[in-house]
Amino acid sequence: MDPYGVSRVVGEPGVLPQRARRLDPSLPLHDDEILIDVERLNVDAASFRQLREAAGGNPEAIGAEIARIVEERGKLQNPVTGSGGMLLGRVREVGPRHPAVGDLAPGERIATLVSLTLTPLALTRVRGVDLRADRVDVEGHAILFGSGLWARVPDDLPEPLVLALLDVCGAPALTARHVRPGDRVLVVGAGKSGALCCAQARRSGAAQLLACDISRAAVDRLEALGYAQGLALDATDALPVHEAVRAATGGALCDVVVNVASVPGTELASILSVREGGTVIFFSMATSFTAAALGAEGLGKDATLLVGNGYSRGHAALTLDLVRGEPKLRALLQERFG
Repeated sequence: MDPYGVSRVVGEPGVLPQRARRLDPSLPLHDDEILIDVERLNVDAASFRQLREAAGGNPEAIGAEIARIVEERGKLQNPVTGSGGMLLGRVREVGPRHPAVGDLAPGERIATLVSLTLTPLALTRVRGVDLRADRVDVEGHAILFGSGLWARVPDDLPEPLVLALLDVCGAPALTARHVRPGDRVLVVGAGKSGALCCAQARRSGAAQLLACDISRAAVDRLEALGYAQGLALDATDALPVHEAVRAATGGALCDVVVNVASVPGTELASILSVREGGTVIFFSMATSFTAAALGAEGLGKDATLLVGNGYSRGHAALTLDLVRGEPKLRALLQERFG
């Protein structure tokens, strides 16, 4: 048995797939793996932003670069950001020794809940790139190891929306775990993840919700939903964010800060905005954890800094149920992601 896929690593004995330079996505399938015919890739926000900027916003160039990375590495792992995303596809085969045998059948539609940075992937064609949704339509196959998490695609939500939601479902799940009734909460980043985290924080009983984003339109959308007070500020400029949060909270600052920004350099604004003894969850793949740790030390801030684990038990169901129960949120996300 090889539940972590070590045998798929090329030329680096003992290295796990996420750290490996290259994976082998070739067939035949091993007995403890799932073979998936891939239809869509949902690229994580930090990676897609970097690819878009490097390609000058040209969809064909973005698709070509994704194809090049996958051809070179046998997986989708952006060489600049180190991050990947996740995929949606149809099961072609379940190995006889895979834990899902008997539960998952060929032909079922699933989304993977593990990163493309550790998923063996081979593409035969890039069919299109959706710049608004960070989504790439493809043809090819992927391999899921025995330890790999997956979720069936539900019938009551559009597939593109499901893909977008499951890509970030760890963020609202961690928000649910750490936000308590009466908390003051700041969400840094007002895109898809930010909207979900604000909705969950409100559901968890937050007494005050702030959302910070450089885009006035993004924070206005969350204000219109009644989810948060918007702060249209550049979170890479820490002192103005700190002053705005201090003013909004009457000097108390926030009990919990959730950082889901897709740009680097927002660590200090997050740390300055949390109270002594508070919690900062860094869920952005653009985070420098060195900058966060040393920044907190340099600022003399005694706060708990958490790495946003993309997996927590029940995270997929929580996120899908959150959107089902929030019609305005669903409409907002569906307008963008389909």
